[in-house]
Amino acid sequence: MGAGQVDLPRALTQLSEDEVMFQGSVREFAADRIAPLVRQMDEAQAFDGGLLKQLFELGLMGIEIAEEYGGAGGTFFEAILAVEAISSVDPSVGVLVDVQNTLCINALNRWASAEQKWRWLPRLAEDTVGAYALSEAGSGSDAFALETRATKRVSDHGHDYVLNGQKLWITNAKEAGLFIVFATVDRAAGYKGITAFVVEQGTPGFALGKKEDKLGIRASSTCELVFTDCVVPAANVLGDVGKGYKIAIETLNEGRIGIGAQMLGLAQGAWGHAAKWAKERRQFGKALIEFQAMQFQLAQMATEIEVARLAVYNAARLKDNGSEFLKEAAMCKYVASEVAEKVASLAVEVFGGSGFVKDYPVEKLYRDAKIGKIYEGTSFMQLATIGKLLLDVR
Repeated sequence: MGAGQVDLPRALTQLSEDEVMFQGSVREFAADRIAPLVRQMDEAQAFDGGLLKQLFELGLMGIEIAEEYGGAGGTFFEAILAVEAISSVDPSVGVLVDVQNTLCINALNRWASAEQKWRWLPRLAEDTVGAYALSEAGSGSDAFALETRATKRVSDHGHDYVLNGQKLWITNAKEAGLFIVFATVDRAAGYKGITAFVVEQGTPGFALGKKEDKLGIRASSTCELVFTDCVVPAANVLGDVGKGYKIAIETLNEGRIGIGAQMLGLAQGAWGHAAKWAKERRQFGKALIEFQAMQFQLAQMATEIEVARLAVYNAARLKDNGSEFLKEAAMCKYVASEVAEKVASLAVEVFGGSGFVKDYPVEKLYRDAKIGKIYEGTSFMQLATIGKLLLDVR
């Protein structure tokens, strides 16, 4: 290196050798093990138990859990690569892996005490699915209008909390063994009364309610949670009492990057199916790909996917580097969800009438894409966040 020269940092989208190997292994797993089950799981609206076991065995359900707890000891960026690769085959599996890693594990890594980490992280790495329970009937975009109550009471062990209320639209609910549940200990305190609790499946007073019959990502369970005088030990409070709003906000910021990765993978999968079809399908004596209009359409789709990839990878790198990433997380979630819906729709059109039937994969990806603009903050909420940060609006 000559005088005055500096060693430039690695480009944000350039993967290290380890990351390339990791990405390749997940892609191979998705193609070999997930792809044959996609239609079956979608029609049954249920996750394959054998597949779930394989996800744990490969370490994909504990990517960011430290090796001392039995996890893979990986990075947030690797979790994003995994969600992207899996979602290109089945976004239903992608969101299960996403919620486990970017929401539940991230929340425990950041906010759990040393004792709590030893209690729960080894289980999440080995065989236990996590779920994140914030939403309620009256608190979707207005996330902190919570009605679920947590009443403190004296117990033989000092004190505990009694939870009463309902949660709606909870991803992974049917498979989960651990739930991070947000409830208010003091409604008069507003958002400063919100507290996070870890509730285990099987706790008396806690039950699964209605399972939603959804448009897309149908293999991913989405259920109501019902708490009726559910006693939760004080030792299960995550972080400080009254600081649950901070846990929710900061964890969801990371989760938005995960949804961006899910939608990115979906778009890439749809494009791959469309390009393959265009090469094989013949009309007017030649393959569709020989028509310039088709080349232009596929080129435009690929370009928009690459824009989304840049946004998602950039946000994930910023997070791993300890830099501010709130604006970039909102941007990547917004862009990737818009691109996924557009690309999936165009993929259906490339297939023509065949794209409208379940015999071909783009029909499912088109249905799956819609949720990307809704959960973990609607597109309007992302734009509101971006606007406030750019314009310094209070």
